[in-house]
Amino acid sequence: MRKRCHRQRALAVVAAAALATAGCDAFGGGSSGPSDTGTRASRPSPAPTPAWDRSPDSIAAVGDSITRGFDACAVLSDCPEVSWATGSDAAVDSLAVRLLGVTGAAQRSWNYAVTGARMADLNGQIAQAVLKKPQLVTVMVGANDACRASTAAMTSVADFRAQFENAMDTLRQALPKTQVYVASVPNLKRLWAEGREDPLGRQVWKLGICPSMLGDAEALDAAASKRRDTVQARVEAYNDVLREVCAKDHRCRFDHDAVFDYRFGTEQLSHWDWFHPSRNGQARLAEIAYRTITAKNP
Repeated sequence: MRKRCHRQRALAVVAAAALATAGCDAFGGGSSGPSDTGTRASRPSPAPTPAWDRSPDSIAAVGDSITRGFDACAVLSDCPEVSWATGSDAAVDSLAVRLLGVTGAAQRSWNYAVTGARMADLNGQIAQAVLKKPQLVTVMVGANDACRASTAAMTSVADFRAQFENAMDTLRQALPKTQVYVASVPNLKRLWAEGREDPLGRQVWKLGICPSMLGDAEALDAAASKRRDTVQARVEAYNDVLREVCAKDHRCRFDHDAVFDYRFGTEQLSHWDWFHPSRNGQARLAEIAYRTITAKNP
């Protein structure tokens, strides 16, 4: 009799376990509601995140005077042939030439950057660029948002974020699969430190080049130091925005502050204004972009 009771208890435990298992299968781990096993079995698996294409076949560049090659060839002039992004100059070996070859760069790369542009202008440039349906869009903008007549006139971080998000939305609505390379804003305080010892550079800066950072270049008093530190902090905040917004888009790669961190010297600066990149500086920007875009992992 005792043995039979033991056997009955064992059978009851097995039956209860079987019912519990069936309940998990039917209701998804104890959730209430009718069984949808057949429906779930027919659902497709979530699509995998697409791999980054390290060899895009066409490029559109947007941004400011840096991408236009301003003051790299002649004073107060754009020189797009030396642009780090789409230029044809052999000494620069632009991103487009590295990725597409000389002929491909001439046929399938476009430069929509505008000298003097700020982040507020990016949306309009993107709207032009999407008409070409590029496989890659390069973005370098933000220096002019910090280079204002005063620190009070700098673009706020909130506005900078909203404007960048708006431009990315415009791109995504038109070209959901196009990849984006975002370059960090250059280190403006290092630019001041490199150029302030040059008498010609200081004279040129007095004409109004980036006064928030470069004005009164020789001044080292507390007020001047605070002003420069305020500009530098704003540039760093802009780069945080670029990083964060780009990180939300799986077809976007930020350079992880590679441009900001690059320890450029006077050889990389235009000797027309000691502010914009020289040919050598443009070549260094092309190297950074190419390295970021062709890396196996972002």
